[in-house]
Amino acid sequence: MNFYERWVLPPLLDLTMRQRQLGKYRRELVSQARGRVLEIGVGSGLNLPFYGGGAESIIGLDPSEPLLAMAHRRTAEAGARADLVLASATSIPLPNASVDTLVMTWTLCSIPDPLAALREMHRVLKPGGALLFVEHGLSPDPAVGRWQRRLTPVWGHVSGGCHLDRKVDDLIRAAGFEISELRTEYAAGPRLMTYMYAGRASPVASVPYPGSRGDGAKAV
Repeated sequence: MNFYERWVLPPLLDLTMRQRQLGKYRRELVSQARGRVLEIGVGSGLNLPFYGGGAESIIGLDPSEPLLAMAHRRTAEAGARADLVLASATSIPLPNASVDTLVMTWTLCSIPDPLAALREMHRVLKPGGALLFVEHGLSPDPAVGRWQRRLTPVWGHVSGGCHLDRKVDDLIRAAGFEISELRTEYAAGPRLMTYMYAGRASPVASVPYPGSRGDGAKAV
């Protein structure tokens, strides 16, 4: 981790993700979480105040130590309840079928191997469980999509690996989920960065899990 990634990028991400327009998505999505919840890419903990009483326990996973440090402070200040874990979404330290709800907000864009991460989420989610997601990604407008593809290599260098051009619904389906609810729309702001995919999915298909964990895996 270089100087920019450790000291500059985390506060920039926190500031960017505190935009007021994103709050409505957080409130609508996160409040639906039930049972044992795993949040993928908990970041600086901005979702934590929105969990309702249906969330019996919350695990927040993120690969960034500086962002998790922010989340720890935010958790303490808000009196929120969450176990925060330093780990990658492509290697989740939980047993198979051990989570009732997965929450993912503006996370998939920056994961180097999004399909591998989604397959790990499929592995840890119980049958009948829910993946709740809101992500930005590829616009259906051909002109916007072309510019998203052109700019992603440059944008990724300054934004922590963020991809502007991922088709989120296709990735979720390819990992063995069925999407039961999906809303797509432009949020306020530049169209290159604000085409939103928000919805709910459930695991419906078996997928191969290289090195998958059984019941004896370390649980957090």
